[in-house]
Amino acid sequence: MSTKPTHGVVLGGGLAGMLAARVLRRHLDRVTVIDRDELPPGPELRKGVPQARHAHLMWSGGARLIESLLPGTTERLLSAGAHRVGVQADMVSMSAYGWQRRFPETQFMLAASRPLLDWVIRDQVLADEGVTVLAETEVAGFQGSDAHVDAVTVRPRGGDTSTTHAADVVVDATGRGSRLRHWISPLGVAEPEEEVVDSGITYSTRVYRAPERAAAKFPVVSVYSDYRVDVPGQSGLILPVENGQWIVTLSGTRGGEPPTDDAGFTAFAEGLRHPLVAQVLATAEPIGPVRGSRSTANRRTHYDRLDRWPDNLVVIGDAFAAFNPIYGHGMSSAARGAATLDRTLRRRLGKPDMAATAMKGIAKAVDDPWILAASQDVFYPECRVDAKDPRLSEDLHRRQDFAEVVGTAALADPVIGAASAGVATLAAPADSLQAPSVVNALRKGAAYPQLTEPPITDEEWALLR
Repeated sequence: MSTKPTHGVVLGGGLAGMLAARVLRRHLDRVTVIDRDELPPGPELRKGVPQARHAHLMWSGGARLIESLLPGTTERLLSAGAHRVGVQADMVSMSAYGWQRRFPETQFMLAASRPLLDWVIRDQVLADEGVTVLAETEVAGFQGSDAHVDAVTVRPRGGDTSTTHAADVVVDATGRGSRLRHWISPLGVAEPEEEVVDSGITYSTRVYRAPERAAAKFPVVSVYSDYRVDVPGQSGLILPVENGQWIVTLSGTRGGEPPTDDAGFTAFAEGLRHPLVAQVLATAEPIGPVRGSRSTANRRTHYDRLDRWPDNLVVIGDAFAAFNPIYGHGMSSAARGAATLDRTLRRRLGKPDMAATAMKGIAKAVDDPWILAASQDVFYPECRVDAKDPRLSEDLHRRQDFAEVVGTAALADPVIGAASAGVATLAAPADSLQAPSVVNALRKGAAYPQLTEPPITDEEWALLR
Protein backbone atom coordinates (compact mmCIF):
# COMPACT_ATOMS: atom_id res chain seq x y z
CA MET A 1 0.00 0.00 0.00
CA SER A 2 1.54 3.30 -1.11
CA THR A 3 1.47 6.45 0.95
CA LYS A 4 1.34 10.02 -0.30
CA PRO A 5 4.81 11.66 -0.43
CA THR A 6 5.30 14.31 2.23
CA HIS A 7 6.26 17.86 1.27
CA GLY A 8 7.66 20.81 3.19
CA VAL A 9 7.76 24.45 2.05
CA VAL A 10 10.37 26.86 3.38
CA LEU A 11 9.88 30.58 2.81
CA GLY A 12 13.30 32.24 2.50
CA GLY A 13 16.58 30.90 1.18
CA GLY A 14 18.99 32.56 3.61
CA LEU A 15 20.95 30.80 6.32
CA ALA A 16 17.91 30.18 8.54
CA GLY A 17 15.87 28.96 5.56
CA MET A 18 18.56 26.54 4.40
CA LEU A 19 18.96 25.11 7.88
CA ALA A 20 15.18 24.70 8.04
CA ALA A 21 15.21 22.96 4.65
CA ARG A 22 17.89 20.58 5.87
CA VAL A 23 15.82 19.77 8.95
CA LEU A 24 12.58 19.24 7.01
CA ARG A 25 14.33 16.97 4.52
CA ARG A 26 15.38 14.71 7.39
CA HIS A 27 11.69 14.04 8.05
CA LEU A 28 9.88 14.66 4.75
CA ASP A 29 10.19 13.29 1.21
CA ARG A 30 10.52 16.64 -0.56
CA VAL A 31 11.27 20.24 0.39
CA THR A 32 10.71 23.36 -1.71
CA VAL A 33 12.52 26.59 -0.80
CA ILE A 34 10.93 29.81 -2.07
CA ASP A 35 13.00 32.99 -2.32
CA ARG A 36 12.51 36.40 -3.93
CA ASP A 37 16.13 36.47 -5.15
CA GLU A 38 18.13 34.45 -7.61
CA LEU A 39 20.44 32.53 -5.27
CA PRO A 40 24.04 32.90 -6.46
CA PRO A 41 26.08 29.81 -7.36
CA GLY A 42 28.97 30.87 -5.15
CA PRO A 43 29.92 33.07 -2.16
CA GLU A 44 28.48 36.27 -3.61
CA LEU A 45 26.42 39.15 -2.23
CA ARG A 46 22.73 39.20 -3.08
CA LYS A 47 20.13 41.93 -2.95
CA GLY A 48 17.91 40.30 -0.34
CA VAL A 49 20.68 40.24 2.30
CA PRO A 50 22.02 43.83 2.42
CA GLN A 51 23.42 43.24 5.91
CA ALA A 52 25.80 40.66 4.43
CA ARG A 53 28.38 43.41 3.85
CA HIS A 54 28.89 43.81 7.59
CA ALA A 55 30.86 41.66 10.04
CA HIS A 56 29.14 38.42 11.08
CA LEU A 57 30.18 36.07 13.87
CA MET A 58 29.41 32.37 13.95
CA TRP A 59 29.87 31.55 17.61
CA SER A 60 30.77 28.04 18.72
CA GLY A 61 27.29 27.39 20.12
CA GLY A 62 25.78 27.83 16.66
CA ALA A 63 28.70 26.27 14.78
CA ARG A 64 28.38 23.01 16.70
CA LEU A 65 24.65 22.79 16.01
CA ILE A 66 25.18 23.43 12.30
CA GLU A 67 27.90 20.79 12.26
CA SER A 68 25.44 18.31 13.76
CA LEU A 69 22.94 19.07 10.98
CA LEU A 70 25.50 19.38 8.17
CA PRO A 71 28.65 17.41 9.06
CA GLY A 72 31.78 18.84 7.48
CA THR A 73 30.58 22.46 7.43
CA THR A 74 33.37 23.73 9.67
CA GLU A 75 36.09 22.06 7.61
CA ARG A 76 34.61 23.38 4.36
CA LEU A 77 34.56 26.91 5.75
CA LEU A 78 38.15 26.69 6.94
CA SER A 79 39.25 25.25 3.60
CA ALA A 80 37.59 28.20 1.84
CA GLY A 81 39.53 30.72 3.93
CA ALA A 82 37.46 31.20 7.08
CA HIS A 83 39.33 31.66 10.37
CA ARG A 84 38.87 29.69 13.57
CA VAL A 85 39.28 32.19 16.41
CA GLY A 86 39.82 30.97 19.94
CA VAL A 87 37.79 32.74 22.63
CA GLN A 88 39.53 34.49 24.39
CA ALA A 89 43.01 33.42 23.30
CA ASP A 90 42.89 34.89 19.80
CA MET A 91 41.02 38.09 20.68
CA VAL A 92 41.98 41.55 21.88
CA SER A 93 38.74 42.86 23.27
CA MET A 94 37.64 45.83 25.34
CA SER A 95 34.22 45.14 26.86
CA ALA A 96 32.05 47.60 28.73
CA TYR A 97 34.09 46.74 31.82
CA GLY A 98 37.64 46.91 30.45
CA TRP A 99 40.28 44.87 28.63
CA GLN A 100 39.78 41.11 28.59
CA ARG A 101 42.78 38.97 29.48
CA ARG A 102 43.56 36.40 26.78
CA PHE A 103 42.92 33.20 28.69
CA PRO A 104 43.29 29.79 26.96
CA GLU A 105 40.54 28.92 24.51
CA THR A 106 37.33 27.41 25.90
CA GLN A 107 35.03 28.47 23.04
CA PHE A 108 35.59 29.69 19.48
CA MET A 109 34.13 31.65 16.61
CA LEU A 110 34.26 31.09 12.87
CA ALA A 111 35.17 34.35 11.13
CA ALA A 112 34.24 34.66 7.45
CA SER A 113 32.24 36.89 5.17
CA ARG A 114 28.49 36.36 5.31
CA PRO A 115 28.33 35.34 1.61
CA LEU A 116 30.84 32.55 2.29
CA LEU A 117 28.95 31.34 5.36
CA ASP A 118 25.66 31.33 3.45
CA TRP A 119 27.08 29.61 0.39
CA VAL A 120 28.86 26.78 2.21
CA ILE A 121 25.61 25.91 4.00
CA ARG A 122 23.42 26.43 0.91
CA ASP A 123 25.68 24.32 -1.29
CA GLN A 124 25.46 21.38 1.08
CA VAL A 125 21.70 21.61 1.54
CA LEU A 126 20.99 21.87 -2.19
CA ALA A 127 23.22 18.90 -2.96
CA ASP A 128 20.25 16.86 -1.75
CA GLU A 129 18.04 16.17 -4.77
CA GLY A 130 15.03 16.18 -2.47
CA VAL A 131 15.47 19.93 -1.90
CA THR A 132 14.56 22.31 -4.73
CA VAL A 133 14.48 26.09 -4.99
CA LEU A 134 11.90 28.36 -6.59
CA ALA A 135 13.98 31.49 -7.11
CA GLU A 136 12.70 34.97 -7.96
CA THR A 137 9.36 33.87 -6.57
CA GLU A 138 7.07 35.70 -4.14
CA VAL A 139 4.54 34.36 -1.65
CA ALA A 140 1.03 35.52 -2.54
CA GLY A 141 -0.73 33.97 0.45
CA PHE A 142 -1.75 30.84 2.33
CA GLN A 143 -4.69 28.50 1.90
CA GLY A 144 -6.22 26.88 4.94
CA SER A 145 -7.47 27.95 8.34
CA ASP A 146 -6.22 28.99 11.75
CA ALA A 147 -5.91 25.27 12.49
CA HIS A 148 -3.89 24.15 9.44
CA VAL A 149 -2.12 25.61 6.39
CA ASP A 150 -3.12 23.50 3.41
CA ALA A 151 -0.96 25.19 0.78
CA VAL A 152 1.21 28.18 -0.11
CA THR A 153 0.33 30.28 -3.17
CA VAL A 154 3.27 31.83 -5.03
CA ARG A 155 3.90 33.83 -8.19
CA PRO A 156 6.97 34.86 -10.18
CA ARG A 157 8.46 38.05 -8.82
CA GLY A 158 6.68 40.90 -10.59
CA GLY A 159 4.29 38.47 -12.32
CA ASP A 160 0.56 37.78 -12.08
CA THR A 161 0.20 34.04 -12.65
CA SER A 162 0.08 32.12 -9.37
CA THR A 163 0.62 28.46 -8.51
CA THR A 164 -0.21 26.55 -5.37
CA HIS A 165 2.05 24.20 -3.42
CA ALA A 166 0.44 21.83 -0.95
CA ALA A 167 2.51 21.42 2.21
CA ASP A 168 2.63 19.12 5.21
CA VAL A 169 4.90 21.61 7.01
CA VAL A 170 5.50 25.31 6.27
CA VAL A 171 8.43 27.26 7.73
CA ASP A 172 8.71 31.05 7.55
CA ALA A 173 12.40 32.03 7.44
CA THR A 174 12.01 35.31 5.55
CA GLY A 175 13.86 37.39 8.14
CA ARG A 176 13.20 40.85 9.53
CA GLY A 177 11.01 41.73 6.56
CA SER A 178 8.64 38.80 7.09
CA ARG A 179 5.07 39.37 5.90
CA LEU A 180 3.71 36.44 7.89
CA ARG A 181 1.14 38.59 9.69
CA HIS A 182 -0.28 39.58 6.30
CA TRP A 183 -0.41 35.95 5.11
CA ILE A 184 -2.06 34.48 8.22
CA SER A 185 -4.61 37.22 8.85
CA PRO A 186 -7.09 35.90 6.20
CA LEU A 187 -6.92 32.52 7.94
CA GLY A 188 -8.38 34.06 11.09
CA VAL A 189 -5.18 33.98 13.13
CA ALA A 190 -5.09 36.70 15.80
CA GLU A 191 -2.52 39.48 15.82
CA PRO A 192 0.54 38.37 17.84
CA GLU A 193 2.15 40.43 20.57
CA GLU A 194 5.45 42.05 19.62
CA GLU A 195 8.27 43.44 21.77
CA VAL A 196 10.82 45.93 20.46
CA VAL A 197 13.97 47.39 22.02
CA ASP A 198 15.48 49.83 19.54
CA SER A 199 18.64 51.70 20.48
CA GLY A 200 18.78 53.20 16.99
CA ILE A 201 22.15 51.60 16.37
CA THR A 202 23.56 51.96 12.86
CA TYR A 203 26.55 50.36 11.17
CA SER A 204 29.29 51.45 8.82
CA THR A 205 31.54 48.82 7.29
CA ARG A 206 34.60 48.82 5.09
CA VAL A 207 36.76 46.00 3.77
CA TYR A 208 40.55 46.29 4.11
CA ARG A 209 43.44 44.30 2.75
CA ALA A 210 45.39 43.20 5.80
CA PRO A 211 49.18 43.48 5.98
CA GLU A 212 50.47 40.27 4.45
CA ARG A 213 52.00 38.81 7.61
CA ALA A 214 49.03 39.82 9.76
CA ALA A 215 46.26 38.38 7.57
CA ALA A 216 46.30 34.90 9.11
CA LYS A 217 47.76 35.52 12.55
CA PHE A 218 46.65 38.87 13.93
CA PRO A 219 43.96 38.59 16.63
CA VAL A 220 40.39 39.78 16.30
CA VAL A 221 40.19 43.35 17.63
CA SER A 222 37.08 44.82 19.25
CA VAL A 223 36.42 47.95 21.28
CA TYR A 224 32.89 48.05 22.69
CA SER A 225 31.02 50.91 24.29
CA ASP A 226 30.17 51.14 27.97
CA TYR A 227 26.38 50.93 28.17
CA ARG A 228 26.46 52.16 31.79
CA VAL A 229 27.51 55.67 30.70
CA ASP A 230 24.68 57.96 29.60
CA VAL A 231 26.13 58.72 26.17
CA PRO A 232 25.54 57.11 22.77
CA GLY A 233 27.33 53.77 22.48
CA GLN A 234 30.09 53.60 19.88
CA SER A 235 32.01 50.42 19.03
CA GLY A 236 34.40 48.96 16.47
CA LEU A 237 35.37 45.48 15.29
CA ILE A 238 38.14 44.15 13.03
CA LEU A 239 37.29 40.66 11.81
CA PRO A 240 39.62 38.55 9.65
CA VAL A 241 37.89 36.91 6.68
CA GLU A 242 38.95 35.01 3.58
CA ASN A 243 41.33 36.28 0.87
CA GLY A 244 43.65 38.10 3.29
CA GLN A 245 41.01 40.69 4.12
CA TRP A 246 39.56 42.31 7.22
CA ILE A 247 35.95 43.37 7.56
CA VAL A 248 35.83 46.45 9.78
CA THR A 249 32.45 47.39 11.23
CA LEU A 250 31.85 50.53 13.30
CA SER A 251 28.57 51.05 15.12
CA GLY A 252 26.82 53.76 17.08
CA THR A 253 23.49 54.07 18.89
CA ARG A 254 21.00 56.90 18.36
CA GLY A 255 22.85 60.21 18.44
CA GLY A 256 26.26 58.62 17.89
CA GLU A 257 25.94 57.07 14.43
CA PRO A 258 29.11 56.33 12.42
CA PRO A 259 29.60 58.26 9.14
CA THR A 260 29.78 56.57 5.75
CA ASP A 261 32.46 58.82 4.19
CA ASP A 262 36.16 57.90 4.24
CA ALA A 263 37.37 60.67 6.53
CA GLY A 264 34.42 60.31 8.90
CA PHE A 265 34.94 56.56 9.14
CA THR A 266 38.57 57.03 10.20
CA ALA A 267 37.73 59.82 12.65
CA PHE A 268 35.00 57.70 14.26
CA ALA A 269 37.45 54.82 14.79
CA GLU A 270 39.95 57.22 16.36
CA GLY A 271 37.28 58.51 18.76
CA LEU A 272 36.31 55.15 20.29
CA ARG A 273 37.01 54.48 23.99
CA HIS A 274 40.47 53.38 22.88
CA PRO A 275 42.10 54.19 19.50
CA LEU A 276 43.28 50.60 18.92
CA VAL A 277 40.98 49.98 15.95
CA ALA A 278 42.27 53.11 14.18
CA GLN A 279 45.87 52.25 15.02
CA VAL A 280 45.56 48.82 13.41
CA LEU A 281 43.66 50.13 10.37
CA ALA A 282 46.42 52.64 9.69
CA THR A 283 48.55 49.69 8.57
CA ALA A 284 45.94 48.24 6.17
CA GLU A 285 44.72 49.16 2.69
CA PRO A 286 41.02 50.04 2.25
CA ILE A 287 39.14 48.20 -0.50
CA GLY A 288 35.97 49.82 -1.78
CA PRO A 289 33.61 52.33 -0.16
CA VAL A 290 32.10 52.52 3.30
CA ARG A 291 28.67 50.83 3.50
CA GLY A 292 25.95 51.66 6.02
CA SER A 293 23.01 49.76 7.55
CA ARG A 294 20.14 50.68 9.87
CA SER A 295 17.94 47.59 10.35
CA THR A 296 19.16 46.72 13.83
CA ALA A 297 16.37 46.77 16.44
CA ASN A 298 15.83 43.88 18.84
CA ARG A 299 12.39 42.58 17.81
CA ARG A 300 10.55 39.56 19.14
CA THR A 301 7.15 38.43 17.84
CA HIS A 302 5.28 36.10 20.18
CA TYR A 303 3.64 33.72 17.76
CA ASP A 304 4.26 31.15 20.48
CA ARG A 305 1.70 32.81 22.79
CA LEU A 306 -1.33 32.68 20.48
CA ASP A 307 -4.23 30.44 21.56
CA ARG A 308 -5.00 29.37 17.99
CA TRP A 309 -2.19 28.59 15.56
CA PRO A 310 -1.91 26.35 12.48
CA ASP A 311 -0.60 22.95 13.49
CA ASN A 312 1.96 22.81 10.68
CA LEU A 313 3.32 26.38 10.52
CA VAL A 314 6.66 27.22 12.18
CA VAL A 315 8.60 30.51 12.29
CA ILE A 316 12.38 30.55 12.58
CA GLY A 317 15.31 32.96 12.55
CA ASP A 318 14.87 36.75 12.38
CA ALA A 319 11.22 36.33 11.39
CA PHE A 320 10.66 35.05 14.94
CA ALA A 321 13.23 37.05 16.90
CA ALA A 322 15.89 39.46 15.63
CA PHE A 323 18.68 41.01 17.66
CA ASN A 324 21.06 43.94 17.55
CA PRO A 325 23.80 42.48 15.30
CA ILE A 326 26.61 43.85 17.49
CA TYR A 327 26.30 40.78 19.73
CA GLY A 328 26.68 38.36 16.82
CA HIS A 329 23.84 36.08 17.94
CA GLY A 330 21.58 36.03 14.88
CA MET A 331 23.06 33.07 12.98
CA SER A 332 23.63 30.99 16.10
CA SER A 333 20.05 31.67 17.21
CA ALA A 334 18.82 30.48 13.81
CA ALA A 335 20.83 27.29 14.34
CA ARG A 336 19.24 26.89 17.77
CA GLY A 337 15.81 27.23 16.20
CA ALA A 338 16.61 24.68 13.49
CA ALA A 339 17.87 22.16 16.05
CA THR A 340 14.70 22.68 18.10
CA LEU A 341 12.54 22.11 15.02
CA ASP A 342 14.48 18.93 14.24
CA ARG A 343 13.83 17.51 17.72
CA THR A 344 10.17 18.44 17.55
CA LEU A 345 9.60 16.86 14.14
CA ARG A 346 11.26 13.68 15.36
CA ARG A 347 8.66 13.35 18.12
CA ARG A 348 5.58 15.27 16.96
CA LEU A 349 5.41 15.25 13.14
CA GLY A 350 1.78 14.86 12.06
CA LYS A 351 0.41 15.50 15.54
CA PRO A 352 -1.90 18.43 16.36
CA ASP A 353 0.58 20.02 18.76
CA MET A 354 3.63 19.87 16.46
CA ALA A 355 3.86 23.56 15.54
CA ALA A 356 2.87 24.82 18.99
CA THR A 357 5.51 22.60 20.58
CA ALA A 358 8.15 23.76 18.12
CA MET A 359 7.31 27.45 18.61
CA LYS A 360 7.47 27.19 22.39
CA GLY A 361 10.82 25.43 22.08
CA ILE A 362 12.18 28.04 19.67
CA ALA A 363 10.97 30.81 21.99
CA LYS A 364 12.97 29.23 24.80
CA ALA A 365 16.00 28.80 22.52
CA VAL A 366 16.11 32.50 21.62
CA ASP A 367 15.37 33.82 25.11
CA ASP A 368 19.00 34.08 26.21
CA PRO A 369 20.18 36.10 23.17
CA TRP A 370 17.07 38.28 23.47
CA ILE A 371 17.70 39.27 27.07
CA LEU A 372 21.48 39.55 26.61
CA ALA A 373 20.96 42.13 23.86
CA ALA A 374 17.86 43.94 25.05
CA SER A 375 18.98 44.36 28.67
CA GLN A 376 22.09 46.25 27.53
CA ASP A 377 20.56 48.26 24.69
CA VAL A 378 17.81 49.60 26.92
CA PHE A 379 20.37 51.73 28.80
CA TYR A 380 21.49 53.76 25.78
CA PRO A 381 20.13 57.33 25.44
CA GLU A 382 16.87 57.58 23.50
CA CYS A 383 16.45 53.81 23.27
CA ARG A 384 12.85 53.13 22.28
CA VAL A 385 11.30 50.33 24.30
CA ASP A 386 7.95 48.68 23.66
CA ALA A 387 8.17 45.52 25.73
CA LYS A 388 6.30 43.92 28.62
CA ASP A 389 9.18 41.67 29.65
CA PRO A 390 9.65 42.38 33.41
CA ARG A 391 13.37 41.69 33.04
CA LEU A 392 13.57 44.97 31.12
CA SER A 393 11.74 47.03 33.77
CA GLU A 394 11.41 46.22 37.46
CA ASP A 395 14.02 43.44 37.37
CA LEU A 396 16.43 45.32 35.10
CA HIS A 397 18.81 46.95 37.56
CA ARG A 398 19.21 43.85 39.71
CA ARG A 399 20.12 41.85 36.61
CA GLN A 400 22.57 44.50 35.45
CA ASP A 401 24.22 44.75 38.86
CA PHE A 402 24.91 41.02 38.64
CA ALA A 403 26.08 41.35 35.02
CA GLU A 404 28.53 44.08 36.04
CA VAL A 405 29.99 41.99 38.85
CA VAL A 406 30.44 38.96 36.60
CA GLY A 407 31.56 40.98 33.58
CA THR A 408 34.23 42.78 35.55
CA ALA A 409 35.49 39.60 37.24
CA ALA A 410 35.57 37.74 33.92
CA LEU A 411 38.25 40.11 32.64
CA ALA A 412 40.81 38.82 35.11
CA ASP A 413 39.70 35.36 36.22
CA PRO A 414 39.92 32.27 33.96
CA VAL A 415 37.03 30.39 35.59
CA ILE A 416 34.62 33.30 35.32
CA GLY A 417 36.03 34.21 31.92
CA ALA A 418 35.31 30.71 30.62
CA ALA A 419 31.76 30.81 31.97
CA SER A 420 31.13 34.20 30.39
CA ALA A 421 32.54 32.95 27.08
CA GLY A 422 30.13 30.01 27.17
CA VAL A 423 27.15 32.33 27.54
CA ALA A 424 28.37 34.90 24.98
CA THR A 425 28.93 32.19 22.36
CA LEU A 426 25.50 30.62 23.07
CA ALA A 427 27.28 27.42 24.05
CA ALA A 428 25.94 27.54 27.62
CA PRO A 429 22.73 28.90 29.18
CA ALA A 430 22.76 32.28 30.87
CA ASP A 431 22.00 30.75 34.26
CA SER A 432 25.34 28.89 34.10
CA LEU A 433 26.86 32.15 35.36
CA GLN A 434 25.33 31.24 38.72
CA ALA A 435 27.01 27.83 38.86
CA PRO A 436 28.88 26.97 42.10
CA SER A 437 32.28 27.21 40.36
CA VAL A 438 31.51 30.78 39.25
CA VAL A 439 30.13 31.79 42.65
CA ASN A 440 33.22 30.37 44.38
CA ALA A 441 35.53 32.23 41.99
CA LEU A 442 33.64 35.47 42.66
CA ARG A 443 34.08 34.99 46.39
CA LYS A 444 37.82 34.41 46.04
CA GLY A 445 38.39 37.52 43.95
CA ALA A 446 40.12 37.94 40.61
CA ALA A 447 43.12 35.72 39.91
CA TYR A 448 45.00 38.52 38.10
CA PRO A 449 45.02 42.32 38.16
CA GLN A 450 42.93 44.10 35.54
CA LEU A 451 44.69 45.28 32.41
CA THR A 452 45.06 48.95 31.56
CA GLU A 453 46.28 48.47 27.98
CA PRO A 454 45.30 46.14 25.13
CA PRO A 455 46.94 42.69 25.50
CA ILE A 456 48.82 42.60 22.19
CA THR A 457 52.26 41.02 22.14
CA ASP A 458 55.34 42.60 20.55
CA GLU A 459 55.36 39.78 18.03
CA GLU A 460 51.79 40.64 17.00
CA TRP A 461 52.58 44.33 16.62
CA ALA A 462 55.50 43.33 14.41
CA LEU A 463 53.11 41.55 12.01
CA LEU A 464 51.67 44.94 11.07
CA ARG A 465 54.99 46.36 9.87
